[in-house]
Amino acid sequence: MAGYLVRRVALAIGVLWAAFTVSFVVLYLLPGDPVATMAGGGLDGEPLSPAALDALRARYGLDQPLIVQYGTRLWAALHGDFGTSIQSGQDVGAAIREALPPTIQISVAGLAFAVVFGSVVALVATYTSVRWLRQVLMALPSLAVSLPVFWVGLMLVQLFSFRLGLLPSVGAKGPESLVLPAITLGLPTGALVAQVLAKSLSIVLDEPYVVTARAKGAGRVVIHLRHALRNAALPALTVLGYVVGNLLAGSVVVETVFTRPGLGRLTVAAVSVQDIPLVQGIVVFAAAVFVAVNLLVDLVYPVLDPRIATGAAV
Repeated sequence: MAGYLVRRVALAIGVLWAAFTVSFVVLYLLPGDPVATMAGGGLDGEPLSPAALDALRARYGLDQPLIVQYGTRLWAALHGDFGTSIQSGQDVGAAIREALPPTIQISVAGLAFAVVFGSVVALVATYTSVRWLRQVLMALPSLAVSLPVFWVGLMLVQLFSFRLGLLPSVGAKGPESLVLPAITLGLPTGALVAQVLAKSLSIVLDEPYVVTARAKGAGRVVIHLRHALRNAALPALTVLGYVVGNLLAGSVVVETVFTRPGLGRLTVAAVSVQDIPLVQGIVVFAAAVFVAVNLLVDLVYPVLDPRIATGAAV
């Protein structure tokens, strides 16, 4: 078990380093000058002088050689310091903390919807004996995955906000404002969960121990929930671990469609002006969330299937 954990932690550290490095390289390859974009014009609308721009570059360390900038930023990042936003002058960590609560709300709500939606579709599809219903439910996840997130959001707003007037279309006031963003964000993830869980359940339900339980008189509900679901949940759990990053990425679209504050809209604003410290901070934070969730999934694996820990220790 110890070796299993060491390998997972080492992999997590490697992912964080790669996220920092790739974001650094990509941001510096983008055309344009972030300092010039930030500065715009002076108080009279005239462009700032080259001397003033050079002073701003020196202030943010952008006048140093690229390898020096990388080493300086990496060393600071290892100490939790991602610098100051070029756009606002605010500490990057503080900016992320301020924007995070609304994004956490829709991410958690979207994940909850995804788990419920995916589990219900998979369980009913593999439980029902009505052929047409099973075929519809098995085809539903593929349809949901193929729908663009922004289109789903706009259709939900059109139906539930403009036509029925049941839910707000914009803003982040009250629990009701979370419903449509959560469904929009969680639908693709829930569809993936449904696909994987339904496939896994179909395989597990043909396993000898399930056949034996059925022969002993166990009911279909008991077989599904007690005997099959636990083993079938492992692949779905893996999917959930990997799609957490998609939830954060999807928040960019969802927060834009529903005009909600949050990390997604902060990312869009930072990328549009090449705010290198802020974008890097957001990228590394998203990677850290992804790594933490997947590490948690890795720790849950041995609980669901002790053979994993045994195999890792060998």
